Amino acid sequence: MAFRYPAARRDETKVDDYHGTKICDPYAWLEDPDSAETVVFVEEQNKLTMPYLEQCAVRAQFHQRLTDLYNYPKYSCPYKRGKRYFYFHNKGLQNQDVLYVQDSLDGPAAVFFDPNKLSEDGTVALKMGRLSEECEYFAYGLSSSGSDWVTVHFMRADDLTKLPDVLERVKFSCLAWTHDAKGIFYNCYPSQAGKTDGTETTCNLNQKLYYHVIGTKQSEDILVAEFPDHPKWHSSVTISDDGRYAVLSITEGCEPVNQLWYCDLQQLPNGITGLLPWVKLVDNFKAQYSYVTNEGSVFTFRSNLDAPRYCLINADLQKADQQWTTLLPQHDKDVLGFVSCLNQRHLLVNYIHDVKDILQVYELATGKLLRDLPLDVGTVASVSCKKQHSEFFYKFTSFTTPGIIYHCDLGDPNPEPKVFREVEVEGVKQSDYTTTQVFYPSKDGTMIPMFLVHTKGLKQDGTHPVFLYGYGGFENSIQPYYNTANLLFVRHLGGILAVANIRGGGEYGLTWHKAGTLGNKQNCFDDFQCAAEYLIQEKYTTASRIAVNGASNGGLLVGACVNQRPDLFGCAVAEVGVMDMLKFHKFTIGHAWTTDYGCSDDPEQFKWLIKYSPLHNLPSPPYSGPPYPAVLLLTADHDDRVVPLHTLKYCAALQHGVGSSPGQRQPLMVRVDTRSGHGAGKPTAKAILEDTHIFSFIAETLGLSWKK
Repeated sequence: MAFRYPAARRDETKVDDYHGTKICDPYAWLEDPDSAETVVFVEEQNKLTMPYLEQCAVRAQFHQRLTDLYNYPKYSCPYKRGKRYFYFHNKGLQNQDVLYVQDSLDGPAAVFFDPNKLSEDGTVALKMGRLSEECEYFAYGLSSSGSDWVTVHFMRADDLTKLPDVLERVKFSCLAWTHDAKGIFYNCYPSQAGKTDGTETTCNLNQKLYYHVIGTKQSEDILVAEFPDHPKWHSSVTISDDGRYAVLSITEGCEPVNQLWYCDLQQLPNGITGLLPWVKLVDNFKAQYSYVTNEGSVFTFRSNLDAPRYCLINADLQKADQQWTTLLPQHDKDVLGFVSCLNQRHLLVNYIHDVKDILQVYELATGKLLRDLPLDVGTVASVSCKKQHSEFFYKFTSFTTPGIIYHCDLGDPNPEPKVFREVEVEGVKQSDYTTTQVFYPSKDGTMIPMFLVHTKGLKQDGTHPVFLYGYGGFENSIQPYYNTANLLFVRHLGGILAVANIRGGGEYGLTWHKAGTLGNKQNCFDDFQCAAEYLIQEKYTTASRIAVNGASNGGLLVGACVNQRPDLFGCAVAEVGVMDMLKFHKFTIGHAWTTDYGCSDDPEQFKWLIKYSPLHNLPSPPYSGPPYPAVLLLTADHDDRVVPLHTLKYCAALQHGVGSSPGQRQPLMVRVDTRSGHGAGKPTAKAILEDTHIFSFIAETLGLSWKK
């Protein structure tokens, strides 16, 4: 059936000049989220989309089964503060995870903080939380409707008394207590005209670093660092393990490079009273340095200085020349992931080997390997340890393992990791599934890894539907992860989950990342399209049965690939995608992404961006090329990371250019959620409904039926 799409006004007079190239922007009016015209556009689109999603044949079964299988207990690694242990727990279908406390690991647990009590629908989320060093206070940041804006509150950790202190206008912030628990470092933005509720598009500039003293008003907070000549700089403070130093990391954008400043808090006779006397250990943006620990004035950092796969280096602050010495050199092939200090003299070290995690214990003083920790094929999703504690926890997950938490105490005579908590999902048997990793050639011959998850005994007869997922940006590595909806697609829709580890991510370090950024961004799209071609060639599937999916930078990936190869996919789901590559830097935090993408203000970079920008490469009517796959776009009214205008403009142009073609039989739709944001903090009920709609749309448009 052909679809009748809501008419969207085209303003052909809206033309922008990019270095002599005139580009029409007929839907620029959709950039105003508050205009009556935009509101009507969104309403009309949802009136078309929501009934379609609700009547999909597998919708009721998928929603019921997803709800059933989502209803399993979820736990975080416990972490120790003072003498008590804290952990997050969700009984199954609670909208938000609850923070619990217990005096001992085998003692009774009590609710410490429950975000579910803050809103009826679960749309108020705990975005960040920090207990002070000896567990006197808890600072917690709340966000509403998925916005990146956070309001920080405080309470006493012993009797849960709420304090009057409130910090507003907090966004992309650190929370770092001084060890005396007198106060906390945090970041906030200056006041601005207009709204700051997450529905605005205003640029986020001139972030400052403050110190808040407990018991005072925010208006009295002490400005400790600002960068008036560099409005795009972000900063973040870490307090050293011994409490003596404030270590300041400064970034500009998302590139893995930072400046590194520090302040010796012991050298402040009157405490923190104003701008701190920062010492610039590194005052350029040539490499990344992340604080691991320090022994007196000797600091250990994880770094990519002359090491694209990362290494550990030491610097002695008391030596005038501050020569770096190498503690752990760069590995021949594997990427050094996270590093934590524990038991005073040990390092817990993670390496990523072909996208799978390795976990080891090293000696801090010498960098000597002491032991490997047993790990199945998958991902260390989280670790909990502190320098002064001998015990640590780590959580393992994979495509078919929701989570196994291990506990190990290096203070024991024969320390062996033991299963502390293992979650089983009723109705999901690991033995039913097979996970394999394959390597396929991209267009330039580079071998790209890809995970495949399917039921056992699958025949490669070219008939299976595939859910192909990718990201490829910002040095993010997409390692094995547990997702209930993905497993339902495999189990009940006869599908194959395919996760392509395309360039742009950090799977093989900085070189892999840079091979998919700036002028090399096309490599990401080639890698993703070659994944689909490999799956067809190896007789897993056929083009009309491939559904592609990505979110945020992955939404850009899906949009660009569908434009370049509409014949290669049967369905495309782009969530909160960056679709307008010429103007993304003008809205909220978009300017930070120019390190990955480039910026249209630069003539050469404009030439890269115009070639693949999803919005600007849609066909104009009359379109007579190959029909587009079914397209479902998703965005949300409080997404202030990738603002909804990207998806709305792309949708209007897609329906105008492709939707008017008589050959286009598959739907081109947008789902605009309300009281929802970029993804973090999304309540369970909303997450279940969104996944239901996505997979129901895929099943409907690919012609899949429910298998018991």
